[in-house]
Amino acid sequence: MNPITKSHESRQRERLATLGASLFARGLTTGTSGNLSVRVSDGWLMTPTNVSLGALDPERLSKLDDNGRHVGGDRPTKESLLHLVLYRQRGDAGGVVHLHSTYAAAVSCMDGLDPAECVPPLTAYFAMRVGRLPLVPYHRPGDPALATAIHDLAARHHALLLANHGPIVSGTTLESAAAAIEELEETAKLFLLLRGIPTRPLSDQEVSQLDRRR
Repeated sequence: MNPITKSHESRQRERLATLGASLFARGLTTGTSGNLSVRVSDGWLMTPTNVSLGALDPERLSKLDDNGRHVGGDRPTKESLLHLVLYRQRGDAGGVVHLHSTYAAAVSCMDGLDPAECVPPLTAYFAMRVGRLPLVPYHRPGDPALATAIHDLAARHHALLLANHGPIVSGTTLESAAAAIEELEETAKLFLLLRGIPTRPLSDQEVSQLDRRR
């Protein structure tokens, strides 16, 4: 590995650990839940299994090669397959964030959601940063069948809500993925607060106008 590549990977390690600490400190993840990943020149860095996002060691992050094989660091999250599907289906993805954040996880447990759009576009920023949010049927965490279930959806959506589980979002950068999942969490909170109250989500025309301004 040449010095330039090594320096870039070192920066990515620091960015991932810093983001994990921030998410944990703000209560967006608890215990050892949630996982993060970022693309590097020869594969991906991922958070290890059973490690708190608030206590990540940059040097012990899991390293996967271009084929998704574990080649360095601690054993990767058992949900690494989900991350790999998003990267392979979305060529512009530079980072992926998966959380069990309270409000989005609560919405994921609700009955009667529209599987094609389980959270409506209540705000402009949700429409711009998240877009249409499909609901993925329940599979146990780490089940390879869940990776299969999101395969086609991931080609059309960068944000997904896993039933009885939580959200997973990709972005062109790690930071943009984090910004989108935070917007998703706040809108899930609004969605729950507004239950039983007449609401006016953005219309299709209003959403399309936002799409043109991205």
